[in-house]
Amino acid sequence: MSTAPNPIPVALSSASVYPLSVHDAFAVAQDLSFDGVEVMVTNNPISQDPHALKQLSAQYRQEIVSIHAPTLLLTQQVWGKAWNKIEQSCLMAREVGCDVVVVHPPFRWQNGYAEEFFEGVLDAQKRHGVKIAVENMYPWKVRGRELLMYLPHWNPVGRGYQHVTWDFSHSATAGMDTLDAFRQLGSALRHVHLTDGVGGGMKDEHLVPGEGNQRCAEALRHLAESAFDGVVVAEISTRKAKVVGEREEMLARTLAFARRHLAR
Repeated sequence: MSTAPNPIPVALSSASVYPLSVHDAFAVAQDLSFDGVEVMVTNNPISQDPHALKQLSAQYRQEIVSIHAPTLLLTQQVWGKAWNKIEQSCLMAREVGCDVVVVHPPFRWQNGYAEEFFEGVLDAQKRHGVKIAVENMYPWKVRGRELLMYLPHWNPVGRGYQHVTWDFSHSATAGMDTLDAFRQLGSALRHVHLTDGVGGGMKDEHLVPGEGNQRCAEALRHLAESAFDGVVVAEISTRKAKVVGEREEMLARTLAFARRHLAR
């Protein structure tokens, strides 16, 4: 007798409520009935404290589905050197009860770390029992010329990573098509940041899905029809919300869009 596949969870990234706090992310996730929270580690002390995060998870009945390592330019001072960021993120993931760690590819100037990244990720996964999902980024351009910012590349497709996180907005900025990338990645696609973008220049817009050019509905339906067993995480920008309730309305639309097109 055949059984229906499990529904794909839709979680909320704590980055989606910025400049509000991690605490606010858990509260909003509960209010809107998300299936969990991805915690982006930042300069905020609570985002670095597994005990505090577990308390928030219990208080708001929201599972922590993933830890986003502090590998952004803006978090270069968090947890010291590059490999320590990976180690601490893996340790925290295990402590809060999840097994996915999202990381950005190395910057070219991160000597040693960049050259050893591929093998180091495999080693860290094995030692900590987690899935380190390398996120797609986009080319940096000045006066129309691409700067070589990432090593080995900003695009994880075809690089041999066991696990990949795909971000729709980064795909738009890079001039790529998310649906095509999903097809190419196959079972390596582990984690998804749901958003959208129009692209052009260096804009990383993180729009509500459906407001850009990324064929979001078709890409989500592709996941629903596949064996994808990861999590889709809403990672839109709400920092321009001006009036009470506008942020929540944007996030509610994102959640409804995801559930509609991910239905199995």
